[in-house]
Amino acid sequence: MRALLLSSGVGTVIEWYDFFVFASAAALVFDKIFFPRFDPLSGVLLSLTTYAVGFVTRPLGGVVFGVLGDRYGRKRALVWSLVLMGLATVAIGLVPSYATIGVAAPILLVILRLTQGLAVGGEVGGAVLLVAESLSAQRRGYWTAWPQVGGPAGNLAAAGVLALLAAALTDRQFSEWGWRVAFLLSGLLVGVGVWMRTRVEESPLYRDYVERRRQARAGRPTLGQTLAAHWRAVLVVLLVKAGENALFYVFTTFFVVYVTRVLHLPRSLALGATLVASAAEVVTIFAAGALSDRVGRRPVTALGLVSAAVWTFVLFPVTAAGNPTAVTLAAVVGGVCHGFIVGGMSPFFVELFPTSARYTGFSVGYQLASVVSGAVAPLIGVALLDAFGSTVPVSIYAAAMAVPALACVWRSRETRGADLAVVE
Repeated sequence: MRALLLSSGVGTVIEWYDFFVFASAAALVFDKIFFPRFDPLSGVLLSLTTYAVGFVTRPLGGVVFGVLGDRYGRKRALVWSLVLMGLATVAIGLVPSYATIGVAAPILLVILRLTQGLAVGGEVGGAVLLVAESLSAQRRGYWTAWPQVGGPAGNLAAAGVLALLAAALTDRQFSEWGWRVAFLLSGLLVGVGVWMRTRVEESPLYRDYVERRRQARAGRPTLGQTLAAHWRAVLVVLLVKAGENALFYVFTTFFVVYVTRVLHLPRSLALGATLVASAAEVVTIFAAGALSDRVGRRPVTALGLVSAAVWTFVLFPVTAAGNPTAVTLAAVVGGVCHGFIVGGMSPFFVELFPTSARYTGFSVGYQLASVVSGAVAPLIGVALLDAFGSTVPVSIYAAAMAVPALACVWRSRETRGADLAVVE
């Protein structure tokens, strides 16, 4: 059990570290490295666009690794996704600047970002499923928190590494080569993650499912059959995740842009606040997961969505004061609110599907949401701020994304205690 929880948690931390280090670098330095010929705001928008394109391939990754996970096992799919992510991230750290190879630099950056998106598309679903299908149902909310803390913990690691580099180096050194160190470190982390994942066993529920299929001489359902049979559950995952995603990226990526580019506060303050907020969110996800085992998935998820939506209207006025304590507190409260959403929705999503469709259904809905909300949230935030000169429209946008999510939670059945051994 310890090996399973650690491997699921460490693997997702590494995958999301790779993903978030790109997001932070895009907000901080990519405009100067890859788009130096544009004015500052346009350069930031283009940098965030390279970040956003990674979401385009996440649904494809969800389909590819979802089908692989349902056909060949959760464990294999997770190892493959981690290796692909690590290779892409290390390669990003080696891409020459625009000044060196011209337009080929941003093109290479986009290609590697698309590869990152493909890899991360199959990560969360597989990691959560492997844990949920292997451990007791009574504490499933708590168990599924382990892989889900990979998001904030990966963000924590990315912010921590970049904060250390920013503190140790001058602005020029950080812009010229310091940011690359954060990407190259991924090679070491992936080696550890792959070693840990190869040591865990396949999900017993999945092994039992395969044996039943073999004895019945039954073929595995196709992608089309899976989506046709479980489209309602996929839609619930999509809409709830879309609301959560929009709130998350406003609290993180757009928050960093707002603090550094609008308020002109030190980047070390923005990264430090994000680091503390990520640490608070890790603790919250565990607490929310455990709470969902007692009171249900729906009330915990709804509490997170409502509190996060309300906080979007408080976040920026508090941050605008410019006081380091206020900036950090604003980020921490956002992280806690978001942690409640994640802690409740993770077991909820797992329990919506039978074994035969769980990896595919979970991953497709989860990753489609990343395109319709996560990919565009920072871009929409910057565009709204530029158009209206106020953060109020940004808050309205983020809160509005939570409304469909709340409606889905309200209308869905409570899944706590669901039997995951159901095959069809």
